[in-house]
Amino acid sequence: MEGGLKIGELARRLGMTAKAIRFYEARRVLPPPTRGANGYRLYGQGALEMLTFVKQATGLGLTLAEIREIIAIRQGGRPPCAHVHRLLRDKARELDQKLRDLIQMRRQIRRSLTAWKRAPAGKAAVCPHIESQAGARRRKTS
Repeated sequence: MEGGLKIGELARRLGMTAKAIRFYEARRVLPPPTRGANGYRLYGQGALEMLTFVKQATGLGLTLAEIREIIAIRQGGRPPCAHVHRLLRDKARELDQKLRDLIQMRRQIRRSLTAWKRAPAGKAAVCPHIESQAGARRRKTS
């Protein structure tokens, strides 16, 4: 990488777009690159490593704010792994809850579709099949 990589080459190596790299620069996840005499951005090995980390971290569901925080901890001279562990543990809990919620929603949709086949369409403000399902749930919980 003598002299640095231009943004297009860096993007190809990482499997991302030049636009994504500029986005990470604008969001201060990636430090500004050096510029060649021609004004082109030139990236060193550090940028390649940092963007590899960013790509993997976003793949784990970390937000850019969380990624910036992790990078700041590392740049402050401390290992960020305990912090990352807490973040990922919390994300796993959130995903578990979202998964439970989605499974419940899928059950409701399937019940609605089953009821749809059995019940004739009645009078309703908008859609009798949805409104009759809401009424059935209210009667069960009362």
